[in-house]
Amino acid sequence: MAIESAILLAFATSVILVLVTGIDAGDIAIYWGQNSDEGTLAETCATGNYDLVNLAFLPTFGNGQTPMINLAGHCDPYSNGCTNLSSDIKSCQAQGIKVILSLGGGAGSYFLASSDDARRVAAYLWNNFLGGQSASRPFGDAILDGIDFDIEGGTNQHWDDLAKYLSRYSQRSRKVYLTAAPQCPFPDAWVGGALKTGLFDYVWVQFYNNLQCQYSDGDISNLENAWKQWTTNVPATKIFLGLPASPEAAGSDFIPVSDIVSQVLPAIRGSANMETGYSSAIKNYV
Repeated sequence: MAIESAILLAFATSVILVLVTGIDAGDIAIYWGQNSDEGTLAETCATGNYDLVNLAFLPTFGNGQTPMINLAGHCDPYSNGCTNLSSDIKSCQAQGIKVILSLGGGAGSYFLASSDDARRVAAYLWNNFLGGQSASRPFGDAILDGIDFDIEGGTNQHWDDLAKYLSRYSQRSRKVYLTAAPQCPFPDAWVGGALKTGLFDYVWVQFYNNLQCQYSDGDISNLENAWKQWTTNVPATKIFLGLPASPEAAGSDFIPVSDIVSQVLPAIRGSANMETGYSSAIKNYV
């Protein structure tokens, strides 16, 4: 597959991410659901800033567990309260915004015990969030556009199986998008094997909280070398460079906009004329 370079920017907190992608035209995506101050999903989409929204997270699934979403204070899944998001999801999609469910996250109880377990999880995701049918759909009759693998725990086994089973649900009329959020040390400890399948559309690599592959005090060599590893060895449609958009967004590696424009972007895009900014200002540059 052709690989397009991109930029990911973490916004506000460690679980809210903004992603800027594209060498021809910029796309911006955000992880929504873990910050009580971020507004509603409909309000987020109505800003006009985003092209993709990842709903974070489904942190409980696999190994016979009853899957359960956790959108912090936005809705109560235990009382079936998240079905109210159906209209918000449809509103986002009506504006051309892809809405994707993110699996895992930094805290949760999830792992796949076997290939058959992966098949069962894929069937659950299809029937409850994607184009299938179920009486217990957490988001009502809204049909999400895909599944994100933000795997940061459990084991590294059978994520490739899950990707394969999910990809089989893709149809010409409705594609199931697959995305992933690995850490920048290559290969990723959790989903490195899954990424080899070549089934992922967007891979947003987290280039922060990892000293061996992040930008540091004007030195771009570690980031640039790791970036080359990812873009050379991962068969994804688009590879995103992940950076925190505020000092509070990650433990380390906040990069000022001026450094991104003058050093980071020229190194990964081969052009000194590409610019970016943070938050809503990003739209002015991508």
